[in-house]
Amino acid sequence: MTAPLLEVKDLQGWYGESHVLHGVNFHVNEGEVVTLLGRNGAGRTSTLRAIMGLIGSRKGSVKVRGIETIHTATHRIARMGIGYCPEERGIFSSLSAEENLMLPPELSKGGMSVEEIYAMFPNLKERAHSQGTRLSGGEQQMLAVARILRTGAKLLLLDEISEGLAPVIVQKLAEMVMSLRKQGYTIVMVEQNFVFAAPLADRFMVMEHGEVIQEFTQAELPARMNTLHEYLGV
Repeated sequence: MTAPLLEVKDLQGWYGESHVLHGVNFHVNEGEVVTLLGRNGAGRTSTLRAIMGLIGSRKGSVKVRGIETIHTATHRIARMGIGYCPEERGIFSSLSAEENLMLPPELSKGGMSVEEIYAMFPNLKERAHSQGTRLSGGEQQMLAVARILRTGAKLLLLDEISEGLAPVIVQKLAEMVMSLRKQGYTIVMVEQNFVFAAPLADRFMVMEHGEVIQEFTQAELPARMNTLHEYLGV
């Protein structure tokens, strides 16, 4: 049996004195889309940050392709082919859209070319020379995702990419996730928008109080809706 691409075991995390992750356990197989669900403060974003080594301190186990990374520096984790798209997007206002796109280095082979990215995101091609922060919220979100696709990352950690965006843009992002999945990308999403996340994920993890308390597959989703309504209010 093939080892998971990402395996998280008993992951503990702190911001200073604040203990926010209390033993997170889950795995992600290559080519899967997995969504972390939960109320605000459940520990979903902190889990993504801890995987990348961006939390105050962490312990436990985070294996990428079987290699332990719990004591590995963030830049070395990124070089293992992991791309993190934070909720705040991080678009540089002093750079054009295309300059923002070209800013990160290529970390591994097989990244998308600028032409491939523009084919996936025609809006970005049209706005290539616009100042980064003059893009709409949806265009900034597309740019934030596109930027990590160019680096060669094949495991994508996407934090609330649909938040605050118009339905037409959310639909485009859903099409993007489906397209990336078909191309063999592995995706871990944190999402508050259950309507967006529900049709996209192979498996769902429900988090509460800094740990995973429920796990179920896409096929099990209809039978779990009452439970989800209880935990998420969806």
